Amino acid sequence: MVVFGPNGSGKTNLLEAVSLLVPGRGLRGARMAELSRFGGTDWAVAARFSANGEALDIGTGTAPEGGSDRRVFRLDGAAPRSQAEIGARVAAVWLTPQMDRLFQEGASGRRRFLDRLVFALEPTHARIVAAHDVAVAGRNRLLSEGQADPAWLAGLEDSIARHAVAATAARVGLVTRLNAASMEGATGGFPPARVGLVCPIADRLASAPALQVEDWLREALAAVRPTDAGTTSLGAHRADMTLEDAENALPAALASTGQQKALLIGVVLAHALLIARARGFAPLLLLDEPAVHLDAGRRAALFRALENIPAQVLLTGTDAETFLPLCDVAEGLEAGGGMLRLDARFMPPGPMSDAPEGLY
Repeated sequence: MVVFGPNGSGKTNLLEAVSLLVPGRGLRGARMAELSRFGGTDWAVAARFSANGEALDIGTGTAPEGGSDRRVFRLDGAAPRSQAEIGARVAAVWLTPQMDRLFQEGASGRRRFLDRLVFALEPTHARIVAAHDVAVAGRNRLLSEGQADPAWLAGLEDSIARHAVAATAARVGLVTRLNAASMEGATGGFPPARVGLVCPIADRLASAPALQVEDWLREALAAVRPTDAGTTSLGAHRADMTLEDAENALPAALASTGQQKALLIGVVLAHALLIARARGFAPLLLLDEPAVHLDAGRRAALFRALENIPAQVLLTGTDAETFLPLCDVAEGLEAGGGMLRLDARFMPPGPMSDAPEGLY
């Protein structure tokens, strides 16, 4: 599906709403209190999915009892046992213009990008990373306050070690699978990308069993307590992701903006294929302004890849003409005035809505 319209017409808002149907903070990473309409306090998103002949209803929004800082999910009208139950049924991957700066900014953004890719394949990964970060925050607080209770610190460092090794192992697994998919041609006409992980925990996992690495990390954290004044210098939160063109070894950090965009699109395409293979359903692929910074050849390659990829794709852009090569395979909707209007130049829609006169 292609959604086009002028700046400020709500295209990105639509993609963000779809991204909130999976656990996490959505494609903007916004706090829950920032998601309601300007001047409002409540919000909700709901959708019906169809896979393997079965319908699935997922909804999310502010809690009925109030409180804009927390959201709840509904799965076929009932509260799920955990958000992982939602993640096991639907996965989403996205690319936004903000990611064009991924390799000019700090490691935290690249780490979040990688963790979103992991989470789409391993729904428990988010819980593991969250537990790790809670333990890190607790250790930092104790060290900054000078409350160096050895038993208390040891308990936190045990939690950090266990969760750091588990999170890193999941990251390593995802990187290995992504690189294999990229090299086998899953990126279509885009350059095969090689993802790397800069992480001493990952380095040790390459040659030692996980339990041994956990022991090493516990001992290392205990040894650096005197110098970790309010910080934790070792852990999964110190990892970084690298990306390079697998054909010429050009690092993304040294590539042009267009080359970086092509590499990221290649990663996202390979990842969507991995999800479809591993989990047996098509992921949601949300591409906000994907044609920006791509030359004509790359745009054509992107459209060819999207025609064949096993994913439900939503693309946005300002001009319908950019997406006319997809007119025979995609629905076209013009955004404006808080509504979506069908564009007759694109493929006729399926049974999406009962709204009159083609409005959604």
